[in-house]
Amino acid sequence: MTAAHTGGTDPAVLTEPAALGLTAPEVPVDLAPLVEALSPGAVVDDPDVIAAHSKDRAVFAPIGTPRVLVRARSTGDVQATLRFAHERRVPVIPQGALTGLSGGANGVDGAILLNVAGMGGILDIDTVEQTATVEPGVLNRTLKDALVEHGLSYPPDPGSVDISTLGGNVATNAGGLCCVKYGVTKDYVRRLTVVLADGSITTVGRPTAKGVAGLDLAGLFVGSEGTLGVVVEIVVELIPAIPDPITGVALFDDIRDAARTITEFMSSGVTPSLLEILDGQSIACINDYGDFGLPEGAAAMLLVQANGDGSLERAAADLAVFERIAESQGATEVTISDDPADSEMFIAARRSVGHALEKYAMANGGGELVDDVCLPRAALAEFFTRIQGIAEEHDVLIAVAGHAGDGNMHPNVLFDAQDPPSVARAYAAFDAIMATGLELGGTITGEHGVGVLKNRWLAKELDPVAQRLHVAIKREFDPRGILSPGKMLGELAG
Repeated sequence: MTAAHTGGTDPAVLTEPAALGLTAPEVPVDLAPLVEALSPGAVVDDPDVIAAHSKDRAVFAPIGTPRVLVRARSTGDVQATLRFAHERRVPVIPQGALTGLSGGANGVDGAILLNVAGMGGILDIDTVEQTATVEPGVLNRTLKDALVEHGLSYPPDPGSVDISTLGGNVATNAGGLCCVKYGVTKDYVRRLTVVLADGSITTVGRPTAKGVAGLDLAGLFVGSEGTLGVVVEIVVELIPAIPDPITGVALFDDIRDAARTITEFMSSGVTPSLLEILDGQSIACINDYGDFGLPEGAAAMLLVQANGDGSLERAAADLAVFERIAESQGATEVTISDDPADSEMFIAARRSVGHALEKYAMANGGGELVDDVCLPRAALAEFFTRIQGIAEEHDVLIAVAGHAGDGNMHPNVLFDAQDPPSVARAYAAFDAIMATGLELGGTITGEHGVGVLKNRWLAKELDPVAQRLHVAIKREFDPRGILSPGKMLGELAG
């Protein structure tokens, strides 16, 4: 498949991507049958509205000119849209809340934007089975809030917890702050109802807590970024409410000392419920963004929490281990607190880093490339050494925040988007970061997904046999190549 491109096409013509050996239709496609088949008002052809729905939060990812937006309100709307598109070989871009960071929801020329954010119902909370059944448009935070009265929790908590949908979380296999102990989205998906490219519908996964009948097709859809089908219903597993934690903060004059603390702490036998890192640039931007009162001047800060599975004594003992290790690795200050207000303040500060860096970028030329590499924890110290070298070599500013406990780093390349040489240096630095991640035994994305921003790097990570399997699976689920063309699998199927 070819990548999405930035140029436009005649808005009166729906075209199919040159994908999987297909050619675009030579005549315009009549939208009247689509309008007739869908819920009243579902089809939107206002150019301004379409443009507003044509991109996610990724910066500098290609954006095409879609033909129409479909605001699906039901499974029937999704099926009718895909049947229409499949029969006419029209590209479809599945979308949710548009909070992604890899361009996966960006429009392509002539496409139908199929937005399922309006399918936002919590259909069932089963306290016996400890499951929740939801539509894809339910916000992660909405589900968490609904579970409180039942004494249950849904652990995955991406930084976008307040604005991202469960459908989007499934599409990218989102992680978050507490995944070091509780895992990522895939660990909680029990069943999925999916509409395939031709409009057919299937339910994959298992109805019970245990089940191994057949292949794990549900797992195949989690993280598929809308390239294999459109999820219309999700059954997630729940756990008892997560206990309140004790919080620790350690400051360092050298970020590599923080990295060594991570390595030692995670090999100590302690399982924190959260372990995050902020470098000095991120700390400064957060303090400029809001009144968080983070300590100034440090090269790095580690934020750790432990809940001892409900035992305050165990949690305190776990953080005593962290304090000892951090001090042995050169921490200039370590603070431990069991005050819930401290915990809330530090977590709010950590969640604000994306907005804080965006504010900094807008005030300094508007350029920001958000990277998302995941590394073996033992490689973190070397990674930070190389990041410093990349920033110096390419004369760019790189701010790093990340989920330290599982090695998922988010280096943000900040640059002047109005200066072409600065843009070129930023892209070179972005590529160097991904190359470094692979060289150190990591992956090009830990939770944001491949999308269009990184699709040319997927082939560098996958071996030739894995590439062939990816293409074969895509062809089986979407033989006409209409779903998310040019996105995650674009370079493999080209």
